[in-house]
Amino acid sequence: MASDHPNVPHGKLGVLLLSLGTPDAPTYGAVRRYLAEFLSDPRVIETPRAIWLPILYGPILTFRPAKAAKAYAKIWDTERDESPLRTFARSQAEKLQQAVGDAAHVEWAFRYGQPSTKDGLQALRDKGCDRILLFALYPQYSATTTATAYEKAFDAMRDMRWAPSVRTVPAYFDTPDYTAALAGSVEDSLNTLDWAPDKILASYHSIPKSYWDKGDPYPCHCFKTSRLMAEALKLEDGKLVTSFQSRVGPTEWVGPYTDKTVEKLAKEGVKKLAVLAPAFSADCLETLEEIQIELKETFLENGGTHFHYIPCLNDGPRGMQVIEAVTRNELKGWLE
Repeated sequence: MASDHPNVPHGKLGVLLLSLGTPDAPTYGAVRRYLAEFLSDPRVIETPRAIWLPILYGPILTFRPAKAAKAYAKIWDTERDESPLRTFARSQAEKLQQAVGDAAHVEWAFRYGQPSTKDGLQALRDKGCDRILLFALYPQYSATTTATAYEKAFDAMRDMRWAPSVRTVPAYFDTPDYTAALAGSVEDSLNTLDWAPDKILASYHSIPKSYWDKGDPYPCHCFKTSRLMAEALKLEDGKLVTSFQSRVGPTEWVGPYTDKTVEKLAKEGVKKLAVLAPAFSADCLETLEEIQIELKETFLENGGTHFHYIPCLNDGPRGMQVIEAVTRNELKGWLE
């Protein structure tokens, strides 16, 4: 190397774990900033910008942040002063780093919020990573999650002087490791109870039905996830019910809807219900507040007597086994 050649770190392997994101605080201002970034993403809201943006920056960002901030406050970790999703995202990266050792550098980032995708990529590039695996932690593919996460990463790389070679992790909902981890987590959680559920509900985040009609495979991936899990658990037909949550506004979303399904089950005589959220790699607002608090209230108010939420895989042994297995598989040829 010539004596005047700049010393640019290179030759290293990197992994960037990507999650959806979280506000920095359970306050109106922080939630408004987060929602503004999230809901202005054209991958999430496909309504033409000229129609959508006035609605977003008018009534939605005026009134919705206050309600969402109250919801975040219910699940906020006051000791760490952060949301559970941030805690799990950091821990997942730290544990994956321990698993791969010196073979690769691991960073974590959010699609919306901080640390940003650009920050995560730059941290890896500063460490000399010129081969990077982008790992969006969404088992099932959707343009609203997986695609926008990777798209944001490629947008960030436009400003890099020395852009890395990149691989992206595909949907992994039907891998044996993921199915086994889901089934094992259900068994582990139910074994802590002194009662058995009449039904097990798998609740997935929904998407507008028009997205599915246009070809987004996400609902199909969700239904297959449930089928594989039921087979692994050897459940009788009808024991596992699939539904979709978190719909917003008057638009038709993929159903059946979780809240309506739970209300119906309770009124039909189901007394004991266990619920899990297989589309989430870590617990967050949609699981801890929407399911564990609100959905439980709905079930009990309509005649149910026992409700149990089965946590996400998070950073536990089963969850980390999946993350490590997928990572090593996608790094074949790069990781010796």
